[in-house]
Amino acid sequence: MNQEINAGYWQQRYQSGQTGWDVGGITTPLKEYFDQLENKDLRILIPGCGNAYEAEYLFLCGFTQVYLVDVAEEPLLNFAHRVPGFPKEQLLHQDFFQMQDKYDLIVEQTFFCALAPELRPAYASKCAELLQPNGKLMGLLFDTVFSSPGPPFGGSREEYKNYFAPYFHFICFNTAHNSIKPRQGKELFMLLQVLSSDSEV
Repeated sequence: MNQEINAGYWQQRYQSGQTGWDVGGITTPLKEYFDQLENKDLRILIPGCGNAYEAEYLFLCGFTQVYLVDVAEEPLLNFAHRVPGFPKEQLLHQDFFQMQDKYDLIVEQTFFCALAPELRPAYASKCAELLQPNGKLMGLLFDTVFSSPGPPFGGSREEYKNYFAPYFHFICFNTAHNSIKPRQGKELFMLLQVLSSDSEV
């Protein structure tokens, strides 16, 4: 699936309301992680942001440097309407794989599973490239195989480890203990720190 088709595909999904992955709010594992962050100036990127309830929560909690990126314009427009005070220049309608800036934290929430599986190695590499030294990749991955063709695309923790191991130190990569009920036992909570010469692990 090339990027042009991908963008059109996701735009159509949002416009037609075919967003079964969208639970209508921030999920518990992400909320509890955000709640223990003290530095409100962290540069945070949420790729494939969709309706971005995570960004809304962070913004309302006082985080000022939250950036959303999506190839589909519709969810960005929805977010701008829902959270009118959010800085418009931090809503990025572009391809994650073409980004060049640097961030302290990347938040993964249903973007990885939306990508064609052959893009997973490139995703891991790009996340590492976009992170500052000691930066972290945090979020949730589906630890299950779906019965119907994707997206979403599932997988296993063993598979995922192979993608991230060349670039990251694994702080946490375990079954999420606080998933929402429909996803209990089917999610991995991931907290990875980018490998760099001055990493403190």
